[in-house]
Order: sequence, then structure tokens, then C-alpha cells
Amino acid sequence: MSDDFPGKAPSERRDKRRLTHVSRGGRPRMVDVSAKPPTARRATAEAFVTLEQETISAIVDGQVTKGDVLTVAEMAGVMAAKRTSDLIPLCHPIPLTDVVVEITPDRSAGGVRVRASAATVAGTGVEMEAMTAAAVAALTVYDMVKGVDRSATVRDLELVEKIGGKSGEWHRPVVRRQADKQKPGARGPRRGQR
Repeated sequence: MSDDFPGKAPSERRDKRRLTHVSRGGRPRMVDVSAKPPTARRATAEAFVTLEQETISAIVDGQVTKGDVLTVAEMAGVMAAKRTSDLIPLCHPIPLTDVVVEITPDRSAGGVRVRASAATVAGTGVEMEAMTAAAVAALTVYDMVKGVDRSATVRDLELVEKIGGKSGEWHRPVVRRQADKQKPGARGPRRGQR
């Protein structure tokens, strides 16, 4: 017996590790959730966009020529969450009951933090909707500032927590990222300065 799944036969272990979006024959499939009861579910995801200090100031002061970066990017994230099943193959279209996207400038970390939360009452979760909202909001920030800040970078897209459903609650362990360990305002070397 393997230590991975103690007390289980090899065939049971294989079934446990099998990917749900792939049939036994190796073909892609949408998971059948028709037997799962609808329950309240919520998921939260985050991303980070690194920016020059001058760019952060321009965003906060409303001086970006393309417009109000925070409002436009937050709206883009909400719209993206609503289109997730059109973008991600095999993702269920689900009725969203709430989507909130918040983008917060963080001068000490050198950028803006994107936090997206999605909720539903359904037979499947909303992790992908939260992740899609955070990703598209971050990409929108990048698009709106790329003309003035070529060093802008989208990074650290991750699910922060999920609540509800059969597996219950899950929270990502808090880990200090390398960027958070830098001195306030410190940035990595610019392109061409390495």
C-alpha cells in the first residue's frame, strides 16, 4: 500500500487522483454537477501589478491619459467574471449573485493590489470567476499604463480563499513574498540594467 492514500487499493488511488475534466478515455468533458445541491459559495482571488512610483502617483491623481484606471479596471474585472464560462473551456456557466473588484495602490510594495471576490448559490464553485476577475482587472491596469510605464508587470495571480460546497472552507496560508521583503519603494533592476 502507498502512503499517499493509506488503506485504499491501487484502483481507488487512481480514481482519487484522476482529473475531473478528463474522461477515463482521456477526452475533455464538462463535469456533471446536476446531482449536487445548490449551496452558497464565495471565492476570493488576488493579483499584483508592479509599477513605477510616478505611475502610482498618476493613477491616484487621475493623471493617466487613458482615464480613471482604478474605476475602469474594476469594471473590467466585474464584466470578466460574468464571461468566465465563455473564456475558460469546460467551466460551468453559473448565476453570480455578487462580484466585487477592489484595486488598491500600494506604494511600499511598488504597485497596485487587485482583489476580486465572486459569490453564487449553485452546484459548483466560483473560483474561476474570482480568478478571471482579478486577472482581467490587472491586465486592464497594465493596458492603461503601458504607454507610460514599460516596466509594469502583472504577477502573483492566486486564489486566496474559497467558502462553501462539499470541500468547505479553504484559505491560502500567508507567505511573505520576495517583493514584500524588499525595502519600501525598492524595485528590481530595470530592463537593460541587469
